[in-house]
Amino acid sequence: MAPVPTPPAQPDDTPESYVGLDAEAAERQARARGWSTVRALAPGTVITMEFRGGRINFEVDASTVTRCWVG
Repeated sequence: MAPVPTPPAQPDDTPESYVGLDAEAAERQARARGWSTVRALAPGTVITMEFRGGRINFEVDASTVTRCWVG
């Protein structure tokens, strides 16, 4: 049986710190802090809820981050 791979560590970051930022600035900041996937979504977008390590999600309304979560 093959060993179970160890997922990469999440960046040491605080998702709440992105709320209120301009979406482009938030994406640049997230990538600089080590997030491999940055996803911007409109409010109410239907998404699956699977957890993906290294991903940060932004809910963006009028070019401003209104909510942020990892996975």
